[in-house]
Amino acid sequence: MTAKILIVEDEAAIRQMLSMVLTREGYSSLEAPNVGAAFEVLENLTPDLILLDWMMPGLSGLEFTRRLKKIPNTRQIPIILLTAKSEEANKVTALDAGADDYITKPFSSPELIARIRALLRRSDSDSGASDTLKTATLRLELKSRRGFCGDEQLTLSPLEFKLLHFFMGHPGRVYSRNQLLDQVWGTNTFIEDRTVDVHIRRLRKILEPYKSDNLIQTVRGSGYLFSETLG
Repeated sequence: MTAKILIVEDEAAIRQMLSMVLTREGYSSLEAPNVGAAFEVLENLTPDLILLDWMMPGLSGLEFTRRLKKIPNTRQIPIILLTAKSEEANKVTALDAGADDYITKPFSSPELIARIRALLRRSDSDSGASDTLKTATLRLELKSRRGFCGDEQLTLSPLEFKLLHFFMGHPGRVYSRNQLLDQVWGTNTFIEDRTVDVHIRRLRKILEPYKSDNLIQTVRGSGYLFSETLG
């Protein structure tokens, strides 16, 4: 089945260029000049991926990303943010908002297609997985992107959910900061490895009231390990 990709970009020339590139690669493209038009598209169909410009009149692509990740019917759609912002802080902001990838303008067509293919492969892999992941006191509902400790729902950002999902799916093994960046943030993300420490601290703080923060263990000089049992 041909993958459907929604292009949300206010500049017509860029939309047309992206549409031509996608069509050449065998994808089906849909176009929206702003967030309002994109919402109208999403009312009628669910694309396989969204290419989204950060800076647009009215609601920004960043805020649109945050909203989509809060809606059950759209939170699973992979999003690639397109932007001229190249600073590390902007990349961290985009990923924390729920974007699955981030490409700085100008970019090449081969790079864009490679990123799209990688995200679509990951999405296909996730769709074939079990709907629920359980370990120790924790439970993740993968379709709804919700996490629970016992019967209590955890307040997790999209990135915190991804990090916890990875840990719970790979218990008992030590992962370095760089490995976690590659596996959770993505191989095309260029941010400091200490960013991992910040998100680990946030995740532990969320789990602390449920006495489950020690499931994520620090292995000095090596990285982090997720334990299947409370120790």
